[in-house]
Amino acid sequence: MRSTFRPEVIGDIGGFGGLFELSGHRYRHPVLVSSTDGVGTKALIAQATGRFDTIGIDLVAMCVDDIVCQGAEPLFFLDYIAVGKLDPDHIEQLVEGVVEGCRQAGCALIGGEMAEHPGAMEPGEFDLVGFAVGVAERDRLLTSDRIRAGDVLVGLPSPGLRANGYSLARRVFFEAAGRNLADPAYDGARHSLADELLEPSVIYAPAVGALGRVVDVRAAAHITGGGIAGNLARIVPKGLDAVVDPRTWETPRVFAEIARLGDVSDEEMRRVFNLGIGMVVVVPADDAFRALDVLRGQGHRAVEIGTVERGDGGVRFLA
Repeated sequence: MRSTFRPEVIGDIGGFGGLFELSGHRYRHPVLVSSTDGVGTKALIAQATGRFDTIGIDLVAMCVDDIVCQGAEPLFFLDYIAVGKLDPDHIEQLVEGVVEGCRQAGCALIGGEMAEHPGAMEPGEFDLVGFAVGVAERDRLLTSDRIRAGDVLVGLPSPGLRANGYSLARRVFFEAAGRNLADPAYDGARHSLADELLEPSVIYAPAVGALGRVVDVRAAAHITGGGIAGNLARIVPKGLDAVVDPRTWETPRVFAEIARLGDVSDEEMRRVFNLGIGMVVVVPADDAFRALDVLRGQGHRAVEIGTVERGDGGVRFLA
């Protein structure tokens, strides 16, 4: 935990509350932005494999990548771990994952809670939730009212499911197809289904923050439950449509396997999964190439995936 501390952290581990100093911060009119989330039924995959060291990265990603969509810099994070029976090695791996996520996000892990729930949870069972707090300049908050017709949608790729859609994925792979976690992820794969399903979430917050310092980012959407359509709809204002071209990026193979094995329709796949795009930023057309350069310089293979057009406040996919 100490390895994640920023200069603003006051005190040390073990107090009844985590302390973070804001006075003297570089923001003129700071607005605190917060988000809370969990890892959902991805926890069951970690539990079944006994691999707990990466799922904490997913937890941090789900929270910090929400607040960056408001234009916020993640400041600090707290987690909550509930278990059926306390296993020190299990807890250490979970916390190591959260610490790594905080390092990637640039935020401090300033506290947390562990709770043992015998009777309510079986030994080996766990739940992992947390929340992040960030800060944004009030006049630079990202809101949908800044989006204009002609703006460009830039997508940041996600190599896996992140932490969404696991209830459907588990039903398809284990109930419908009878697959085992040790099986290859798909024909010709050199990694197991467990490796595929435990792929840690990419954390986009630092890259989106860096982009906002050099490009006029109009808005951003974290692609989680609800897919691209459901999350873009949260930022597209009335009178405009987000028009997405699915041919502009390569969809990871795992999604084709889910659709094939479960006979899942294209509509449901789009509603449940991110299909390979974990974050979308909206920028003016004149800034599109610069945005791609900045995001690629931050280690993301960003692509232009669509545009904003006159419409009814919805999301449309090109055939």
